[in-house]
Order: sequence, then C-alpha cells, then structure tokens
Amino acid sequence: MQIKTFLFALILAFAAVSKGQSVTFSEHIAPIIYNHCTNCHRPGEIGPFSLTNYTEVAAYGSMIQYVTDINYMPPWKPDPNYRQYQKENYLSAEQKQQISTWVNDGMPQGNPALEPALPVFPTGSQVGVPDLVLSFAEAHTVQGNNNDEYIYFVIPTGLTEDKLIRSLEFRPGNTQVVHHTLIWEDTTGAAAAQDALTPGYGYYGGQGSSALNQQQLPGYVPGAVPIEYSNGITQMLHAGADLKLQMHYAPTPIEQTDSSTINVFFENSNADRLLQTYIMVPQPGVLVNGPFIMPPNQVKEFHGTFTVPFDVSLYSISPHCHKLGTHWKVYAVPPTGDTIPLISIEDWDFNWQGSYQFRSLLKVPAGSVIHAFAGYDNTVNNPFNPNSPPETVSWGEGTSDEMFYLPISFLPYQIGDENIVFEDEVVGNLNIKTVADKLYPIYPVPASDIVKFGYTLETAGNVSLSIFNIEGKLIQSVHQNSFHLPGYHTKELKVSDLTPGIYFLEFTKGNLRQTEKFVIGE
Repeated sequence: MQIKTFLFALILAFAAVSKGQSVTFSEHIAPIIYNHCTNCHRPGEIGPFSLTNYTEVAAYGSMIQYVTDINYMPPWKPDPNYRQYQKENYLSAEQKQQISTWVNDGMPQGNPALEPALPVFPTGSQVGVPDLVLSFAEAHTVQGNNNDEYIYFVIPTGLTEDKLIRSLEFRPGNTQVVHHTLIWEDTTGAAAAQDALTPGYGYYGGQGSSALNQQQLPGYVPGAVPIEYSNGITQMLHAGADLKLQMHYAPTPIEQTDSSTINVFFENSNADRLLQTYIMVPQPGVLVNGPFIMPPNQVKEFHGTFTVPFDVSLYSISPHCHKLGTHWKVYAVPPTGDTIPLISIEDWDFNWQGSYQFRSLLKVPAGSVIHAFAGYDNTVNNPFNPNSPPETVSWGEGTSDEMFYLPISFLPYQIGDENIVFEDEVVGNLNIKTVADKLYPIYPVPASDIVKFGYTLETAGNVSLSIFNIEGKLIQSVHQNSFHLPGYHTKELKVSDLTPGIYFLEFTKGNLRQTEKFVIGE
C-alpha cells in the first residue's frame, strides 16, 4: 500500500513538473514575438500582417515556427559568430525551440495575466517625437510596369543654423513599393539645380562618384531599426542644406503612389564627436583584381583594400551590392599582423541589406589595411540573376547593374574609446537551415472579406495556386504556372464573393502539392 501511495505521489509530482514546464504564449512566446517581431508586424509598419496579440500570433503559428526555424525571420544576415552589432535581431536556439514546442503542443495561450504588456511604440515613429519632419513636396507615381525604378528627390531642410542630430528616421509612405533609400546631405545646391533642369518632381541618374564627397546619413531598408547616436557621437546638418534621397522602388504590376517623410531628432547635449564616413568603391588603387566587370556565366570575387592613414575608432559598416551578390567579408589587419573582424555575410540577400553598428568602438591603428571581399554569381545558377541569359555586368545604379559599395563610419581615435560600449548582450548562435517549398495556414479564421497566406520557395520555379470548394470543384485560379523567385511570399485574396462554407487552397510546384483549409463565415 505504501509503495502504491509513493508511486501515485511520484506521478502527481512528475505531472506537476511537466505542467510547469509547458510552453505557453503568455509566459514564453509573447516575450519573443513582442521583442523580435511586433516592431515590424503591427499596423502601419512594413510587416504584411500584425502580431500584437495571442489570436494574431496563433493564426500564423506554423508559419512562424517554420520561418524562425530556418532563420528567414527575423531577418538578420551578418554572421554573429564573426562579429556582434547593436540591435541584433535574431533568435537563439532556445527561443526557436520554444516556438516549435508551443506550436507542436497546440499553441496553448496559458494564463493571460502572465502575458507581458505590448511594448509602447511611438505613433508614426520608432524613435519618438521628432524635432523636425521633412516630407516629399508631392506624391510620386510608381508606374505599374514591373520594372525597378531609381529616382532622386531633393528635400530642403530649411535650417537657418547648424544642427547636431541624434537620429534621422526615414518613414516610407508606401511600404509595398519602397525597397530602400540612401540619403546624403547636399550643401552645394547641386542636386536642387539638377532637379530644376528636369521636368516633374525628382530626377533620374547623376549620383555617380559624387557620393564620395558628400556626407552620407542613415538610410532605410525594411526591418531596420533607426540609428540613435549616443556617448557624444553625432552628425551635423548644416544651415541651408538639402537632403538628397535615392529612392529604389520595387517592381509593381499596378500603378501606385508614394509620399515618404523623414523624422529628424536633434541632439541637445554637448555632443562633439562628428562621425566621418569612408566609402570603398572599385576605383583604381582600391580594387586589387579589377576592373569591376562580370562577364556572363562566371562567378567572381572582388577584393578591395584601404590603408588607414591615422588611428580611428570604427562605428559602423554598411556593405551594399545587388542581385548578383553572394557574400561579403571585411576585416582589418593592423601593422602587428593580427586580424580585426568587421563583418561576414555568407548568404547575401538584396532584400535584407542594412547598416550595422558595432557593439563598441573598434580601434584600428594607423597603417592598418582594411580588406573587403565581395562575391558575385553571374550564371544561370543564380535564381536572382536579373538577366536571362546572363549578360556582361559592371558598375551601375540599376538593379540589373552591380555595385561594390562599402561605407565605413568612424571617429578619429581618442584615448578611452576602447571603453565605450553601446551594447554588451549576446543573443546566441544561429543554426542555419535551408528554406523549403511550403504553404502556410490561411488567416483569419473564419474569413469574410479577405484572406492572407504565405509560402516559401527553396528555388525559383513555376507556382500554381487554386481554390477548391469542399466538393473538389475548382472555384478560382490565383496563379497558373506563374514564375516565382526563391524566398518568402505573402498574398492577400478577396473572398467576399464566395458563399459561406469550407474551401481549400492548393499549392503546387513541380511534383509538390500542398493544401490548406479556410472557412468563409456567415
């Protein structure tokens, strides 16, 4: 009897422990989502759907499990085992396992009282209340011709005196078409003069090497968190200066408009460390193995170098190339012969480029040589190759051109810079996996007006999407052998004309066929 009682107590204790260790949304998943995803996945931001509460997150549970497991989301390209940066946004192995366990266990909500409060996000900003808001003079129309567009806009600052800035935040007016934005300060009036010579608002071309003589300011890429300077570090906007914006609008099949804004936050402290920027481009004397030309059907790696003329403290690095790009690796070699790693991106993605601020200032002594290696694949094996068949490609602003463009921001070194630490938290190691072809669940459930869904593709190929009713009758062909590039795709469908009931979305690519059920409510 005592043995039975003991075993019964042991079973109860084990059950209590197991129950205590269960993964719930309120206690485990909400902190992950709110800290790593909601910043973009909320109303008015770049994410195609919101992740602000249990219902929204559970609706996309299996999709979240998959895209986090393969490190597609959150988007973070630099190798964290090579160098760490401020505001890193990727998940540790433990966090990914928690998401997987939660989804596999049926996505329990847990006790809502234990759920952390949703972070308070400033309205119209990720930084706060701006001191100055600059806007387009008029909306720009993006033609629905499925072509990339690069255009320059000039925005006067209207400043009557020099101002130090704490942050500069670009806010896209239309997140569907704004791919990325580069911003320079123009104190010469040359950009405004060029704009005045061309009809309409904005002008095309003309940047060239002039960027090397202008102050580059923080730009915009989807998913990036705006830079906020601290520790006496700042940039200056000069009285009467203009902002020159290079806007890259992504291809769109329908005509759309964009009118973007820039939030400027002034520095009100006694900041006196003005950032400078060196931009490495493939000029003579920089590129070791030039010229910067990529013949068709070749894979090439270009090597650029720069000798540091005086002691510097590096603040950030921003590698940039286009769709032929495959990887970047940058490091410095001091006169002592050791190596200072700066950045390594092993799988370059044109859609997720950015500027990366080091966790602490990095001293690089005079005489050090900065080595930058960038790889390019101009073959048919590159699914992102904009030319089919491949063509000879060289330097240019267009997406079908290429770039070797590496801004490195720095300060002249001061004693004690090694002790300036901006962040010291390390997230954890990534476990890289390969994207697979997969269709994700459909949201919302039930639906009335629209449904949203997503799918990933390991390789480029033809995709068909079809809607069937519960009897197996074809209701609608969404895509029929439509060519898609690799990566994550999202789509929104209008279903208000469908009668209430159960439907199935069928996804096919080659021999793969997957279906997901969705419900149209009364």
